[in-house]
Amino acid sequence: MESFTNLRIKMNVLITGSDGFIGKNLCSYLEQKEEYDIKTFLRTDSKDSLNKKVTNCDMIIHLAGENRPKAIDQFKKVNVLLTKDICKAIEKSNKKIPIFFSSSIHAEKYSLFPEDSNNYYYGKSKREAEIILEEFSAEYDNPAIIYRAPGIFGKWSKPNYNSVVSTFCHNIANDLPVSIENPDTELSLIHVDDFVNQILFDIENIKKGLSYKKINNVFVITLGQLNKLLLTFKESRSSLLLKDIGSGIERLLYTTYISYLKPSNFSYEVPKYEDERGVFVEMLKTKNSGQFSYFTSKPGVTRGEHYHHIKSEKFMILTGKAKFSFRNVITDEKYETTLEGNDAKIIETAPGWTHKITNVGKGDLIAIVWANENFNRDKPDTIFEKV
Repeated sequence: MESFTNLRIKMNVLITGSDGFIGKNLCSYLEQKEEYDIKTFLRTDSKDSLNKKVTNCDMIIHLAGENRPKAIDQFKKVNVLLTKDICKAIEKSNKKIPIFFSSSIHAEKYSLFPEDSNNYYYGKSKREAEIILEEFSAEYDNPAIIYRAPGIFGKWSKPNYNSVVSTFCHNIANDLPVSIENPDTELSLIHVDDFVNQILFDIENIKKGLSYKKINNVFVITLGQLNKLLLTFKESRSSLLLKDIGSGIERLLYTTYISYLKPSNFSYEVPKYEDERGVFVEMLKTKNSGQFSYFTSKPGVTRGEHYHHIKSEKFMILTGKAKFSFRNVITDEKYETTLEGNDAKIIETAPGWTHKITNVGKGDLIAIVWANENFNRDKPDTIFEKV
C-alpha cells in the first residue's frame, strides 16, 4: 500500500479515547502536523456517530480502553465490543481503513493471573479484541497494527488508574502516602512519547496486512527502586543534590514526577548567604558533575583571593563588569582579564592559581559559577592567599 504521506493530501485521523492518557499525548503531537485533521470518538458519542466518523476517516487510532472499571462487564463493552463495532463500520464503508490498536502485554499472559483479578479480565478482553482485528484484517485485507505495550508512564497519566508510576508520582509530589506490598515486584515500562513516536512513524509508513509491534526502550524497575528514586527527586529541593537525570529512565521519571507538582509548588527556596559584599546562592548540586551557584558583588568589592588544590570553577558574568586577577602560587606568574555581562564568555580557574574577582563596574555584579565538585564545609579545598 502506498504511504499516505506520499499522497500529499490532508488525512482525517479518527482517534478513540482521545481524552485519555495516551490520546492526549498523541493529539498534542498530531496537532503540530498540518497534514492531519483529527477527529475523535468518545464514550459519550453514539454508535451512529461512530459509523459516520469511520466512513469519513482515512485511518483509525484505537486507544479507547477500560483499565479499572467499576463493573467487570465494562471490560467487554469498551475493550471488545467497541473494537467489533469499529470493524463493522469499516466493512459498511467499503473502504480499507488502517487501524492502529493499543493492546497490552497482558493479552498474551492474562491466564497467568487469578481468574477473579482485574489483570485477568483486562488481559482477556484485550486478547479478544486482538482476535477480532486478526480475523477482520484477514477477511477484508484491511491494514492493522496491534501494539502490545507494557506499562506506560508520562505526563497526563491518571493516578490510581493508568499507571502505578503516576500514582507514586502524584502521591510523593503531594505529600501523600505510598503503599507497596512487595518492593521487589518488577515493572516493565515504556514512556508515552516512545509509544506516540512509534504510532507517528507507523501512520506515515502503512503496510498491507496485520502486524504486531512492540515498543522500543523498555525499562525494568522494581517498586522499591521506583519509590526510592522518586523520593530523591522530592528531597533534592532541600538537599540541592540531584541524581543523574540526563538519560535513561531517570530522565523520564524526573520529568514525569515534576508534571504532578501543583503550580504553587513549582518554585522553592534555596540557601542564600548575604554579607556586606553581596549574596551567594547555591542553586544545584549533582552526584557526579559538580555544583551550580551564583553570587552578587557591590561596586568595588573583591571576592576570592584563594586557590584550590583540586577544585576548578567556571565563571560567567550575567550583569556588570568584573576584573579577574590570577597568580601562580609556585612561579608567581600573574594574569588579569576583564569580563562584562554582554560577553558570551567563560573564564575558568585552575588549581594552584590564587584568584580574585573585583567588581569594577558602576552597578552590582551578578555572576553564575560552576564548580567541578560539591562544596564540602569540612574539606573546602580553599586556601586563602593574596594574588
